[in-house]
Amino acid sequence: MKKRVVITGMAGISSLGNDWATILTKLKSCTNAVKQMEGWKAYEGLYTLLGAPVEEIPLSDRFNRKTMRSMDRVSLFAASATEKALMDAGLIDSPEIHNGSMGISYGSSAGSAAATVDLASLFWNKTVKGINANTYIKMMSHTAPVNLDIFFGITGRIITTSSACTSGSQGIGYAYESIKNGYQTMMIAGGAEELSVADAAIFDTLFATSVKNDTPELTPRPFDRNRDGLVLGEGGGTLILEELGHAEARGARIYAEIVGFGTNSDGTHVTKPNFNTMKRAMEIALKDAGLSSQDIGYINAHGTGTQHGDVAETRATFELFRERTPISSLKSYTGHTLGACGALEAMVTINMMNERWFHPTINLKERAPDCADLDYIVGNGRTIDCGYVMSNNFAFGGINTSLIFKRYA
Repeated sequence: MKKRVVITGMAGISSLGNDWATILTKLKSCTNAVKQMEGWKAYEGLYTLLGAPVEEIPLSDRFNRKTMRSMDRVSLFAASATEKALMDAGLIDSPEIHNGSMGISYGSSAGSAAATVDLASLFWNKTVKGINANTYIKMMSHTAPVNLDIFFGITGRIITTSSACTSGSQGIGYAYESIKNGYQTMMIAGGAEELSVADAAIFDTLFATSVKNDTPELTPRPFDRNRDGLVLGEGGGTLILEELGHAEARGARIYAEIVGFGTNSDGTHVTKPNFNTMKRAMEIALKDAGLSSQDIGYINAHGTGTQHGDVAETRATFELFRERTPISSLKSYTGHTLGACGALEAMVTINMMNERWFHPTINLKERAPDCADLDYIVGNGRTIDCGYVMSNNFAFGGINTSLIFKRYA
């Protein structure tokens, strides 16, 4: 018999803030966190100067020189968000998190850029100066889940999801499947990413970045006629997933139930998305949940503000939902947080479902004619009372994910 899976703890470290009350206030203000990155002006040939950085990472007394020695910024995002989520779930001091009952399913697009540069100096300067035993740990793509494992003493399974923009959502989905199928009782799930000029340069070469450098408050503009590309952000998001009976037995607060997960791949092109397989990922999630498209009350879009991405996503969504289901993009506020976006967006979507208020896509003034005619939430947001919400992410490499959450009553 399949287990039911609920969420008992959530936390995010983001450019909008590090707690839900602060994030909600920023969402209702309808202003983004994008700014001009002064240090990026030094890079010749870099067109975009825009990013959405995290202003502060809250670190408790658990963070010290010894516990942080293998951590760089991406792992600090993951560890700080996870500490807050475990506290939120009432599990931070529980012996159960150490006895194998809890696992980890977590990811990022890459490890620390600074550590990668340190290792590269070996080739540039022909010296091992600056390299130590932790250099590789900091730069490897699974640095976040491994650091979580050591920092919190987790002895269950570790699933490392380094799948670009779906790292966080695959982390949640695979954690859900681990509990649903009885392999673990609890899971730490999510994703993290640090803002790097290297990532900006990569998207620059694809002509996928916004260059509205003098008006950061006006970009990104998902689905808008005047969109000109994405803006990169950073942060970390963690959800604590738990088997329903276990959560109820200990009297845990339950935010929502995960009822559907779909993931697949395009099998066509590494950067040009395929709307048919995007649609199929959503259909898989709906089938897993035993729902129809009419049951979904809100969709959190991937919504990057790029031409190919916006067109394919809206076309896939229209095929299933037509114009009847409200949709908006958190990336209009935070920029694209890559490996963190799936987790941060899931957390925000669940909280909004419980608040019965959903944020708009800011800077969406006029729908682009190449984007499908969906029910885009604009203006000051919208009050919606619904029982099911969907959160979608689509990554380079043609990796697609769709998560469905049910309001717990």
